Parts: sequence; C-alpha cells; structure tokens
Amino acid sequence: MYGDVLTEHVSHADLSEKGEDAVLGDKAIHDRDMEWLALADGETSVLVIEHRECMYCDTGIYAIIVAEVTQPSLGVGYELGRAVAMDKRILCLFRTSSERVLSAMIRGADSQPASSLFQVHDYAEEDVEGILEKYFGELAKT
Repeated sequence: MYGDVLTEHVSHADLSEKGEDAVLGDKAIHDRDMEWLALADGETSVLVIEHRECMYCDTGIYAIIVAEVTQPSLGVGYELGRAVAMDKRILCLFRTSSERVLSAMIRGADSQPASSLFQVHDYAEEDVEGILEKYFGELAKT
C-alpha cells in the first residue's frame, strides 16, 4: 500500500444509491476534490482518482496523481485536466479486459519517455501491484 485512503466515505452504508452527490451536493464535492488536487504537492503525496472517488495518500516519495481511467468519467477527465495544468505527475491505469477503448485525449497525453509527467499504462488486474512497484521504484531513483 502506498498511503492512507481519504475517501472511505464513498463506500459508507449511509450513502444511498444516488451516492455522495445526494449528501454533499455538487459544489462541496467539486471544492473538496480540487483541494485534494492542490494537496498532492511537494514531495510527499499521492492522489488516487477513480470514477467518482478520490483518495489522498502520503507516500513519502513524490506528488503524484494515480488515475484508474477504464470507466469513462467526465469528472475524472476534468480532474486530470486540472492536474495537468498544475504540473502534477500523473499515472493513468487502463484495464484492457474491459473491452472499452481509452479516450484519445488520455491515451494521446502519454508523453513518453518513462520520466515524463503524464503516463498511461494498460493493465490486467493481477499486474497492478507490479506496475505500481515499478513506477514508484523508478521515481525513487530520480
């Protein structure tokens, strides 16, 4: 594990099937998520973005955004765009078994080489841990 989950509330039993939108409201969710993006700064944080949820993690390594981008999401796309504008380091993970096609806007942003700020990695479920270990290991060398 690379840090602590800040969004355990997403799976909380008190949430209805409408999710956190019904509890917090759009503005509160937007402002909270933008605050989390701003927190992923300096050299000690990771923000994990997944469809309709974010997790802020303290790794003690670098400021990094990790986004699971298999499920198309306007919210995640918006957060990634904001993160790019903030010059955040971003790792996108796309599950190839989903039979979906990753948006060209995400796939095309992968700027190669491995040291670039924006990377996209295709993955199978059993490979995630290895991908993350390699990614964070390479960053630790720089």
